[in-house]
Amino acid sequence: MEKGQAGGALAIGVGDRIVMLENAIYSILSPEGFASILYKDSTQAKKAAEKMKITAQELQKLEIIDDIIKEPKEGIQNDFEKVIISLKRYLLKNINELQKLSVEELLVERYEKYRKIY
Repeated sequence: MEKGQAGGALAIGVGDRIVMLENAIYSILSPEGFASILYKDSTQAKKAAEKMKITAQELQKLEIIDDIIKEPKEGIQNDFEKVIISLKRYLLKNINELQKLSVEELLVERYEKYRKIY
């Protein structure tokens, strides 16, 4: 699994569109760190990860991310180019859509997006 955690996760999470790879996780804290805080036992990381809702699928259901980019069944490492092409298509499509909006429209959409997150 790819990881997006710590302060950098907060920084990349502020945008008009947020996308994740299918098998990625996104969190400001590792499951081990969360388990250490919540259960006082870092070996409870799996249990903590389930509570954290950090997978792409869970975050999309919660409307925290907008889209998920599929990964090859054989793994990204075996077909990296396919993932890069999918990511490029996604970025170009969304950049084109966002460029059509005014700054005011972008700010309103972003504000509404983050107000829904609790």
